[in-house]
Amino acid sequence: MDSNRKYMSRADADVAQYDVGLRQYMLGVYNHMVSALVFTGIVAYATTVLAVQDGAMTGFGQAIYASPLKWVVMLAPLGMVFLLSARIRSMSLGSARISFYVFAALMGLSLSSIFLVFTGESVVRVFFITAAAFGGLSLYGYTTKKDLSGFGSFLIMGLFGIIIASIVNIFLASSALQFAISVIGVLVFAGLTAYDTQRIKEMYNEIDASDIAGKKAIMGALSLYLNFINMFMLLLQLFGNRE
Repeated sequence: MDSNRKYMSRADADVAQYDVGLRQYMLGVYNHMVSALVFTGIVAYATTVLAVQDGAMTGFGQAIYASPLKWVVMLAPLGMVFLLSARIRSMSLGSARISFYVFAALMGLSLSSIFLVFTGESVVRVFFITAAAFGGLSLYGYTTKKDLSGFGSFLIMGLFGIIIASIVNIFLASSALQFAISVIGVLVFAGLTAYDTQRIKEMYNEIDASDIAGKKAIMGALSLYLNFINMFMLLLQLFGNRE
């Protein structure tokens, strides 16, 4: 009886230790994600201030919004995602962290035009709507006992469908197609938020070295960051008030 109690208490202690480590790991993921979002917002707003002054476009604004450089600004974040995904294993933890925040800054530069297209009030309103939805979906993904992996391939297929439809609509310029893309896109990224949260949680391993755990946290933060940004932009297309 005494030995059984001792064994159970040791098992309980191991479970408690695992839970503490998991919570710290997930807190690191969310800290990186939120910090990157704040950094993106600061860069986006600062870029707008520098690009437009007294109601007129400055030379800086002309360069990033109306010259061929705009394509570099638009595509640079995508390049950073591919670089970080491909090279993170060979990077040091410090380099991976710096690369992640460079990506967040590039996203801020790329997204700065939303402050010129949409009213500030609607940007703030949609941001908080996105934050509330994201928080609920991520909490569901973290706490649910249901295995969401079966939805993963379906959601990825939906994501590729949205990308293809968006490229096609560049040439068609159809408002109806854009509305459909936005609605379906919100649903896809909502599902990905719950799915990725569960996947990131399952990536945790208490025997990982600190640098490996740190890199996993950065990649997890990147996945959730992308889900948040895309959901925000799609909701802004649906509910934002244009200038």
